[in-house]
Amino acid sequence: MFKKICLYNLYFFLFLALTVPLSVDCSEVESLTNSRRTAIVVAAERVSPAVVSVSVLKKELVRAAPMFRDPFFDYFFSGPLYERTVKGLGSGFIVSEDGFILTNEHVVEGAEVVKITLSCGEEYDAKVIGTSKKVDLAVLKIEGKNLPVTSLGNSNSLLIGEWAIAIGNPFGFLLENPEPTVSCGVISGIKRNIRSQIEDRVYRNMVQTDAAINPGNSGGPLVNADGKVIGINTFIFSKSGGSIGIGFAIPINTAKETMREILRGEGQKPWIGLQVESLNPVMALALGSPITEGAIVASVDRGSPAEGVGFEAGDIIYGMGKKEVASKGDFDSIASNLKSGDRIKLYIVRNGQRYEVKMTVGKR
Repeated sequence: MFKKICLYNLYFFLFLALTVPLSVDCSEVESLTNSRRTAIVVAAERVSPAVVSVSVLKKELVRAAPMFRDPFFDYFFSGPLYERTVKGLGSGFIVSEDGFILTNEHVVEGAEVVKITLSCGEEYDAKVIGTSKKVDLAVLKIEGKNLPVTSLGNSNSLLIGEWAIAIGNPFGFLLENPEPTVSCGVISGIKRNIRSQIEDRVYRNMVQTDAAINPGNSGGPLVNADGKVIGINTFIFSKSGGSIGIGFAIPINTAKETMREILRGEGQKPWIGLQVESLNPVMALALGSPITEGAIVASVDRGSPAEGVGFEAGDIIYGMGKKEVASKGDFDSIASNLKSGDRIKLYIVRNGQRYEVKMTVGKR
C-alpha cells in the first residue's frame, strides 16, 4: 500500500513538472504576440487592402542623340525629334465601395492610359473623373462593387508628434507582389506652405511628416494610429531623390472638399488637352518648319478636345484666335483665359504646311 502511495505521488509530481512550465511558456508566447500587434500594425492592416497602385502611360516628345559631341555641330545638326511612350507610377486609395479613388494630379497628368492594381492583384482600367492642379488632387473611377475602402479622418485635429504612417506602392510594376509598403514616423508640422522644386506650383497648408515617402508613394494615404486617413502623400524635399525625413501630404479635409467640388462639376478648369514646349530654331530646322517661334505640341491628352480635332505631337502652334503664339508662355497665357464651351481657331504648322483648326474648349 505504501509503495502505491509513493508511486501515485511520483506520478503527480511528474505531471506538475511537465504541465506547469508548458502553461508558463504558452502565456509568454501569447504575451509576446500581443506586444507585437501595436497600433501601427493594426492601422496598417485596416488601410492596406484599400491602397492601390496607379500605373499610367504617357507620350512625350524627345530628341535623339546628336551626331557629334561638339556644341557648334549640335546647335545646327541636333538629333531629330521623335515620340515615345513612357510609364508613370504612383499610389492611391479607394474611398467608396463602387470604385472612387483619390491620388495626386501630377501622377495622372497627361496620361493616355490609367491602370489600377489592387493589393490582392486585381487590375482595372480607370477613368479620370476630374482633377485640381491647384490642390494636386485627382479623382479616378473604376468599375467595381463591394471594394475595400479607407476611413477618412479629420486633419484639423492633428497633433504635432503623433504617429503618422505612410502607405503606398513605391515599386509598383517592378515587383510581382502588389501589396503596399508601410513606413512610420510622426507629424512634424502642420499648415506648411511650400513652393515645388520641380513645377511652378505652390502647396498650401500641407502636413509635414518624417515618415519615409518615396516617389512611388505619391497619392497614397498618410494614416494616423487609429487607421484613419489624415493626408495624401505628395512630395519630399530631397537632393538625392530618396527620402531624408522631410515629406509633405495634402490634408485630408482639403482633399474631401476638393473631391466634392470635382464631383459637383465645380472648380474644374477649361481643357484643351495639349502639353506644349517653346519652339526654338534648332527644333524648327529639324522639323523643316517655315517658322522659328511658336509652341510645339509635346503630347495630346487622351479623350481631349485637341485629340478630337486631330492634333498630333510635333504640331507647331503659332496663333490662337487673333493673338500670336511665340512661346509656351504665350500659349499658356491665352489658354488660361479661355472658358468651357468657347470656340477657338488655332493656326498650326505640320510637316512644313500651314493649317487652321477650329476647336471647342472642354472642361476637366
